[in-house]
Amino acid sequence: MDHLFESEEYFGHEWEQAELLAEEAFDLYEKGQMRHAFEKMTEAVEKGPENGCWYFNMGLALDGMEQYEKAIFCYEKALELLADDIEVMNCLGVDYTRTAQYDRALTVFERMEQIDPLFEPAYCNRIITYTEMDQHEKAEQMFYLAQQIHSDCPLCFYNIGNSLFSRGAYERAIWCWEKTAEIDPSHPQIQYRLAQAYWVSGKGQQAHTAFLNEIRKNPADLDVLLDFGVFLLESGDIEAAKEKFNRILEFDPHFSAAQFYLGEVYRLRGRTEAAVQRYQQAMNSDGRMTGPRYRLAEILIRQGLNDRAKSLLWAEFKMDVPDLDVLVGMGAMFLQLDDSEGAAQCFLRALEMEHREPRAFRGLALALTLRGEYAGARQCLEQALRLNDDDAMTLLNAAWICARLEDWDAAKLFASRGQALCGGQEPYRTVCETIQRDIQRGQWSAFWRRFHLCR
Repeated sequence: MDHLFESEEYFGHEWEQAELLAEEAFDLYEKGQMRHAFEKMTEAVEKGPENGCWYFNMGLALDGMEQYEKAIFCYEKALELLADDIEVMNCLGVDYTRTAQYDRALTVFERMEQIDPLFEPAYCNRIITYTEMDQHEKAEQMFYLAQQIHSDCPLCFYNIGNSLFSRGAYERAIWCWEKTAEIDPSHPQIQYRLAQAYWVSGKGQQAHTAFLNEIRKNPADLDVLLDFGVFLLESGDIEAAKEKFNRILEFDPHFSAAQFYLGEVYRLRGRTEAAVQRYQQAMNSDGRMTGPRYRLAEILIRQGLNDRAKSLLWAEFKMDVPDLDVLVGMGAMFLQLDDSEGAAQCFLRALEMEHREPRAFRGLALALTLRGEYAGARQCLEQALRLNDDDAMTLLNAAWICARLEDWDAAKLFASRGQALCGGQEPYRTVCETIQRDIQRGQWSAFWRRFHLCR
C-alpha cells in the first residue's frame, strides 16, 4: 500500500473537504514545506479521524521537522487503525531508535520480521539500533541477514559503517561507506562520513576532497562546515579554517562553536584580545558550551590573574567536560594555581573516561603531593609508569617522592632511569641534579639519625 499522503475515497461534504486538505498536504510535503503540510494534514484528520493513513502522513511530516516524539504518537495512532501495517511499523521503529527507546524499537522490528521475513528494512534498521546499544556483534548479524535479501542496500553498508567507526575500525568503515557512495552517490551525508573516517585515519588529502564534495552538495550544512573548519585548523591551514567559521556566522551569527573556533584561530595567531572577544561571544551565545572558560583561564594565568582563572576553571569543571585532553589540561592549570582539590577532581574524572591514561595518574600524584600524601602519590606514579615506562618526568617525580619516603634505593633507581632517558637536556638535567643532591643529603641525614640512636 502506498501511504504517502493518499487516502481512500470518502463520500459526503466533510470527507471531500478532508481529501482536498490531504491533497494540499501532499503537495506541500513534496515541496519540502513540512510545517504547512502537517497543519493541512491535521485539518484533514479532524474531519476524518478514522483514517489511519492520514495519521501516518502526519508522522512523516513531523519526521521531516525532526519532531520524533510527536511523530511516534502519530505512528502509534496509525497502527491502532492499521494493525500490523509493516510500513508504519518501520517508521515507528526508526523513531524509537532516534529517541533512544531501543527495546521498543527492537520489539517493533522483530514483529516486522514475523510478519514478513523478507522485509529487508526489518534487519537493516536494526543495525543502527544495535549500534546505538553498543551491541556490535548483533549489528553485524543484522547486516548479514539483510545482505541475504538485498545485497546492494546502500543504507545497510552505511549503518554497519557507523558501527565499525564507533569501534575504531576506520579502514573497514571507509570500505563500507565507499560502497554506499558507489551504490548511491547521492546518499545523504555519505561524503561527510567518509571525510570523518579519512580524517581520523590520517588520510588528510582524501578527507579534504570528501569535505569539499559534501559542501558542494550541501553548502548550508553548518555542522559539515564546522568540522571542515576544525579539520583545516588541525591541518595548519588557518586562513581557510577562518573562512569556514566566518561563513557559518553569516548563516547564523550566534553559532557558538564557530565563535569559539574563531577564538582558536586568533589564539594561534597571537591575537589575544581578539581571541578573548570570541571566547566571550561563544559563552554568551551558549552558556553551557565547554571550552571558552578553559581558554580564558589559560590567558588569565599568563596575565597573573589567578583568582579569576580559578573561578573559570571550576565553572568549566562543573559543566561535565567531555574531552579527556581538556580535563588533563585543566588539572595541570589547577596544579599551577596550587589548587590540589581542583586538580585531583579533574584527573579523577579523566580516569573515569579512560582508566589507562598515564597523564591522569601522574597529575593525580602531583595533586596528592601538594597535600603531603606521598604514599598515595607513589602508587599513582607507579601506575603511570606501568602504562608508560619511558616518561622521564614521571620517573623523576617518582624519584623525588621515594626520597621523601626515605626509600633511597627506589629513589636512586628512578632517578637513574630518568636521567638516562633525558640525556642531560634541560629542564631534566637540573631536576636530576637536584634530586641526586636530595638523595645524598637524605641518606647522610638518615645515617646520622641511625648513628645517634645506636650510640
